[in-house]
Amino acid sequence: MNTHVKIETAPIPFIDVAAQRARLGTRIDEAVTRVLNHCRFVNGPEVAELETKLAAFAGAKHAIACASGTDALAMLLMAWGVKAGDAVFCPSFTFCATAEVVPWVGATPVFVDVKADTFNMDPASLEAAIAVAKRQGLTPKVVIPVDLFGQAADYDAILPIAKAHGLKVLCDTAQGFGATWNGKRTGSIGDATATSFFPAKPLGCYGDGGAVFTDDDDLVPVLKSVREHGQGVDKYQNVRIGMTGRLDTIQAAVLIEKLAIFADETAARDAAAKRYNAALADLCIVPVVDSRATSVWAQYTIRLPAGRRDALASALQKEGVPTAVYYRIPMHRQPAYAQYPSAGNGLPVCEQLAEEVISLPIHAYLDEATQDRVIAAVRRALTA
Repeated sequence: MNTHVKIETAPIPFIDVAAQRARLGTRIDEAVTRVLNHCRFVNGPEVAELETKLAAFAGAKHAIACASGTDALAMLLMAWGVKAGDAVFCPSFTFCATAEVVPWVGATPVFVDVKADTFNMDPASLEAAIAVAKRQGLTPKVVIPVDLFGQAADYDAILPIAKAHGLKVLCDTAQGFGATWNGKRTGSIGDATATSFFPAKPLGCYGDGGAVFTDDDDLVPVLKSVREHGQGVDKYQNVRIGMTGRLDTIQAAVLIEKLAIFADETAARDAAAKRYNAALADLCIVPVVDSRATSVWAQYTIRLPAGRRDALASALQKEGVPTAVYYRIPMHRQPAYAQYPSAGNGLPVCEQLAEEVISLPIHAYLDEATQDRVIAAVRRALTA
């Protein structure tokens, strides 16, 4: 009897934007058509509507839509007057945008190690980084915890450290919007939050987009001024250095429709991640979610002993299962950032994770049959 099992090799989408597009169907078409009909492509009514709905979802007093997650970070540093001589503390295991905006305003990024289980900022390393900054004559000003791969950072530990050292807390939830910490959604934690609506994010538009969240009434007009070239009473009066950071109206219209199904999609991502964890925990280090947190699973990231990752990626590729590595080079080792200070001792966890992590497909439309196919492919590769 032939016991050979046919292995399917048709490509699986890493993130299936098309499946979500099919679900939303005419809702997106109609939303975009409304913008095309009223022709207010910049600062149209959908932008204000989106800001109201985002703030309500996050539990924040204010949401200020903008052109990207990077702009959201930069707008806050500019609005707070961060400048040369100031230190801004960033995890080294993150996408470059977190630290990229710091030199834009003349300040110095100081890199912090992360925790091996959650991949998020290590509070003990933050304390060490603050001491390094002070020894170098820098003024500690801002800490940017990142909600990496979808999970909220350890705000119970980070917020008191920030308070003790007089730091603003700028939460970078570009990957974690919709996650919670002690029941509070990201966007309602710290002094302000920046997020991204890049298409691959759990809540993504059809281009670049982002938002700032804050409860600080006085900060809002400054952020809006920065977003509009530093304007005063109108665009021809410039009272500060600004940028052009607006979210266009079509993207706002798309996001309004996507936000309406976001909670449902988050639940689907969480269910898929739990199935992965249960099926793979005996073969690799699966992601851990802190008991005080929830994750929106922007990525599902496992860890393997150094040297096994590339073999797994190659084996999965042959079976049509895509993978990605976030991030092969920590920020403190990047050529553009290697001259900046760090918390010391080489940030060993960041460097270890950079050698071990690999992400598997996860999205809200990854049905159980496809999950099982991914699981079976990973198990074959890791037990071969």
